[in-house]
Amino acid sequence: MVRSKTYFFLVLVLVTIATPPRAASQVAVVELSITELQDLMESGRATSVEITQAYLDRIEAYDQRGPVINSMVWLSPIALSQAAALDQERAESGPRGPMHGIPIILKDNYDTPEMPTTAGTLALASNYAPDDAFQVARLREAGAVILGKANMHELASGITTISSMGGQTRNPYDLTRNPGGSSGGTGAAIAASFAAVGWGSDTCGSIRIPAAQNDLVGLRPTKGLSSIDGIIPLAATQDVGGPLARNVRDLAIALDVTVGHDSNDPATDILAGRPLPRFVASLDEEALRGARIGILEAYFGTAPEEAAAGQLVRRAIDRMVELGADTITIDVPDLEELITGSGVIGFETKWDLLDYFSNTPGAPVSSLGEILETGLVHEALTPRMRARNQPEERNSEEYLAALAKREPLREAVEATLNRNSLDAIVFPTVRTIPSVIGDPQRGSSCSLGANTGLPSISVPVGFVSGVPIGMELMARTLEDADLVAMAYAFEQATDHRRIPPNTPALSAGAAPSAVVVALRPGQTENASGLSLSGNTSLNPVSNKLLLDIRLRGVEEAEVLGVVLRVPHEDGGWQVADLVMRAGQASARHVVSMTSRHREALDAGEMHLLVLTRADPRGAIMVHLDPSH
Repeated sequence: MVRSKTYFFLVLVLVTIATPPRAASQVAVVELSITELQDLMESGRATSVEITQAYLDRIEAYDQRGPVINSMVWLSPIALSQAAALDQERAESGPRGPMHGIPIILKDNYDTPEMPTTAGTLALASNYAPDDAFQVARLREAGAVILGKANMHELASGITTISSMGGQTRNPYDLTRNPGGSSGGTGAAIAASFAAVGWGSDTCGSIRIPAAQNDLVGLRPTKGLSSIDGIIPLAATQDVGGPLARNVRDLAIALDVTVGHDSNDPATDILAGRPLPRFVASLDEEALRGARIGILEAYFGTAPEEAAAGQLVRRAIDRMVELGADTITIDVPDLEELITGSGVIGFETKWDLLDYFSNTPGAPVSSLGEILETGLVHEALTPRMRARNQPEERNSEEYLAALAKREPLREAVEATLNRNSLDAIVFPTVRTIPSVIGDPQRGSSCSLGANTGLPSISVPVGFVSGVPIGMELMARTLEDADLVAMAYAFEQATDHRRIPPNTPALSAGAAPSAVVVALRPGQTENASGLSLSGNTSLNPVSNKLLLDIRLRGVEEAEVLGVVLRVPHEDGGWQVADLVMRAGQASARHVVSMTSRHREALDAGEMHLLVLTRADPRGAIMVHLDPSH
């Protein structure tokens, strides 16, 4: 592994452990870009210490409190001292570059000596690496502040981000849904503005899926463009590491800092004799003009639950055409046959973990088998990891057969790009919306990028039922900068980025308090004297609506119920919740709202409907008004 500077540390801080109080930062960091943060520091309006504290304030307010996003596992005990040293360096000699003093978050499979590296498993809670992962060392050299480490799907072996180390991470756009994975902690944290940019890893969609489901941009780089040295592996043949960001320029800045050759990662030998891509320099608002995009129709899906995401991606394609792109519907000949059996995760995990532990002095375990023996793996992961611990030999015939399929698959995809003179192939990153917590996530197309090693980027294209949808663009080997440029051109013309409703800006370092939701005057009584009154309020952080209501002018036996209704996306109305049951005349009820419910409330399109025996379809309809 790459050796970096030696650091000395006195204390390790778990997010869930109380820390000494610090003065809240007055810097508003929500949605600020790296460029905007640099402008604050260069102008003297803020220091790196103040910016770092502002992100820590947001983590304190929202990660284990309020909405309980549960995205962070570790906070660095030296983040503020790092920031202070970088402030002093800026004052004495100027900034090192665009990442100087910028707080960032790492997925908890990136090695650092000041915090454990657990890959999401309690079995590795005492695993301290002797040095930084290659990309972390690059970040430190560039002046980044390592703020902490994010939760991940345990051992990177899933796409919903649940682990024995950190539990279940929630999607900041809808607290009932998962944030994607396995880099879902990073995705949720960056979406919630817990740092400027974050790092994940992708073995089969683990950067792209969280990007899509958290309204971010994320690039799975060409295999070998970025080093995986010092990242706990899932399958080295498919593993890559890289950033997730709220905008494309931030992604480009982060990539410029961390890509490059590393003698400890043979895959990076692909860069020998080639100039490194320069991502920021490649950004171009006109990059889609004249671009030729192939629509991979087979990856849009035909199931009813896949229609909404596919429709959004098709609208995004239409927008790319308006921006000057040319499109053609394509297929990759024999794609299903070529891709089937080309994944190697099940064959490599056991052996790659052996290699990692053998190179990590003092590691608490030495193998996947020992991890399982501790009994500290989450029950959701145990069966899969037991299966991956079964192979008796490293280079089995089945494994070699899977490896042999990968090059023909890559060649077929690149031949399709060449035959049709394409700059990129496009399809939905995930064909369905984020799943409800506890349910499996369906609809991923991650294998195409993972099993070919070709660069793939996920770009936001809008929302379905209040949660984000992403579009994936794929190009040829080492055409990563061209992909990022096209994503930039699309982003600049569309701007689909939206602040999560559950993590708003802080006020004096604290989350906003509950707000009154009025019952709209003039609609609370009917001609027969039936009326509805009471108090309603919204906690904008937990996204819970409290209704304390009562009916007058009606006998309890005549009441059939009071329901909360919201618009249906295809027209008409639908019940969001039952607030008052039959035979009741008063109720105190809490509604845990989805992001779609919140959108309806904010738009004044949510109402209470009183049902009685005399008027079973609605005696009175009372609109909720959050503006009062």
